[in-house]
Amino acid sequence: MTLKFLVNKLLPTVFVLLASATALNAAGGEVSSHAYQLHEIMGMPITNSMLTTWVIALALILAVRLAVGTPQLIPTKGQAVFESVYSGLESVMEPIVGSKLINKVLPLLICLFLFILINNWSGLLPGVGAFGFKDAEGNLNYFFRPANSDLNTTIALAAIAMLGWLYFVLRYAGIKLLAHDLFGNKAEKDSTPLPLYFFLSLVFLLVGLIEVVSIGIRPLTLSMRLFGNILGGETLLAKIIDMLPWYVPGALPFYLLETLVGLIQALVFTLLTAVYIGLICNHEEEH
Repeated sequence: MTLKFLVNKLLPTVFVLLASATALNAAGGEVSSHAYQLHEIMGMPITNSMLTTWVIALALILAVRLAVGTPQLIPTKGQAVFESVYSGLESVMEPIVGSKLINKVLPLLICLFLFILINNWSGLLPGVGAFGFKDAEGNLNYFFRPANSDLNTTIALAAIAMLGWLYFVLRYAGIKLLAHDLFGNKAEKDSTPLPLYFFLSLVFLLVGLIEVVSIGIRPLTLSMRLFGNILGGETLLAKIIDMLPWYVPGALPFYLLETLVGLIQALVFTLLTAVYIGLICNHEEEH
């Protein structure tokens, strides 16, 4: 039995069996749309989704520190992995936000992408959504819950993304450019008849008001899109696992599907954040 066989054949099968035996099976095929409160500290409730985000954040920090350590001119294997992720996202995001802003925006985008990706995949780990304690009413409260299946987590992520958008827009574009981009007349005044120019000014003003409404609902669309997809995936897995005995790896195709969905949703969230920033700040090619 070679190492290649263990890695490529045996370990994935064992992982799926363990996950099928534990993940969400105790819920009887049901996934709650809200997190459970595990404890309370100084009046602040501590939920299982919060606990999951803390564990993942700590794991990411430790993974980067242990894999990279002190950056070297000749990178180690761990440093090369993270540099590949960095350069890959940089090549995707640079045309969107612009070459002048990419090095300033990329840390935020990388943090969002990795944190959302691992949280999306956390529901596939054995033990998540399976172990906990019973409350006074006899309900089982799980210690760990896929964080992005909790609307509070996705709202917080959307708020961070929009605060980042606001900072970069005000810092590197300015209020004047923002106001012109939203409400300003984009027609050339010298080559446009004056009556038509004033009419276009009114049109652009109305379009700007619609754009303000669009900006206002961006946090809602970002958070609901991510929440809906992850909660839907968790519900699907719970139903499939509840229908099958623990030793039947019939959920494998759905685990692969949710792995792909988690990656796509993390990339969509990050790309939309980059697009929102680039729409205002990336005007490098205009003049």
